[in-house]
Amino acid sequence: MDHDVLSAFDGTAGELDRADPLAPLRQAFELPKGVVYLDGNSLGPLPKAVPKALAQVIERQWGASLIKSWNDHDWINLPSRVGEKIARLIGAGPGQVICTDSVSVNLFKVLAAALGLSARPAKILSEADNFPSDLYLVEGMNTLLGAAAPAIEVVQTDALLEHLDASVSILLLTQVNFKTGAMHDLAELTARAQAVGALVVWDLSHSAGVLELELDAANVDFAVGCGYKFLNGGPGAPGYVYVASRHQGSVTQPLSGWMGHAEPFAFSEHYEPAPGIKRFLSGTPAILSMTALDAALSVFDGLELAQVRAKSEKLGAYLIHLTDAIDDALELISPRDANQRGSQISFRHPLAYPIVQALIEAGVIGDFRAPDIVRLGFNPLFNSFADIEQAAAVLKTVLMTKAHFEPRLNARKLVT
Repeated sequence: MDHDVLSAFDGTAGELDRADPLAPLRQAFELPKGVVYLDGNSLGPLPKAVPKALAQVIERQWGASLIKSWNDHDWINLPSRVGEKIARLIGAGPGQVICTDSVSVNLFKVLAAALGLSARPAKILSEADNFPSDLYLVEGMNTLLGAAAPAIEVVQTDALLEHLDASVSILLLTQVNFKTGAMHDLAELTARAQAVGALVVWDLSHSAGVLELELDAANVDFAVGCGYKFLNGGPGAPGYVYVASRHQGSVTQPLSGWMGHAEPFAFSEHYEPAPGIKRFLSGTPAILSMTALDAALSVFDGLELAQVRAKSEKLGAYLIHLTDAIDDALELISPRDANQRGSQISFRHPLAYPIVQALIEAGVIGDFRAPDIVRLGFNPLFNSFADIEQAAAVLKTVLMTKAHFEPRLNARKLVT
């Protein structure tokens, strides 16, 4: 770690927090007392605006207006309104983002759309360390397509550029690695792919809300992401789709449900896709969960993502600074260079699972990723430098006292 980074931590955690312009945003969240929450990269905490928004929809809209709410309270356009809020966070102009379905469902839609655009034999290139669900989805799609399925090439990350040639029709990547936090250069890889004639599909699930994203400026083709991690939309919050406006008039997506129809309430016999991004809708939007996400996004109002990213980099550097040389068996696997990582720090340890369980019992909630990774994520909207200091101290105590050797901590739970 260089001298400039170290000098930023000459003060105490309290002094760093007092100098933090984002510190007041912590009050926008319900955070249990005595808990350091470093798992917002899996599920964001409850924003205080959400219960009020849900109560309004449940009691005054659904409860009092019943089905009239689709018109009277404009439920029908909620996917578009939420999509536009997300668009600002990912650097997308109007009419290119819609809130709908899950990441997996949306990925199926955009992969099919991209395959329909490509004029060359279909081949998808991805990396072995991509988020497994994305690769499962590709496998399932290929089973469905049978003989018409695209070829799939999955390579090691450092071999991506070597294999990115004119045989590739679609490059499929997650920007931030879910295990290590290592970050792809989205703009560079998009440009490289397009230079050989390939389309690019990005998964932004570990990016949106904590990184400065400029999808339009990078000329991205397609992107998907979730609403329950750094966007704090709640468990199972709907995801979103980005489709560059230049593609929207040419693409079709296979889940041609009625909400993606040009005139859903005409109930015509045949499907006619809606103009623009709305054609990526399928079934009836989940109003309650989408309302929760809509309310959660209000915390970003007036906020510059550059500030969020700057604090994220500092929180990560502080955690590395405090955990260096804690234990020889604890190996940092996240990049030390803040420009190369997302908003998490990960360590490898042969007893990673019981370490995470011991941390949780001591009030520091992170998570475990198989086979041997301790993962600590941080959201600059609510995490403080005091959180990082406490987490590092508890981790040190767990390792020094061998608290993780307690046999009961090895019992695997269904969710890790």
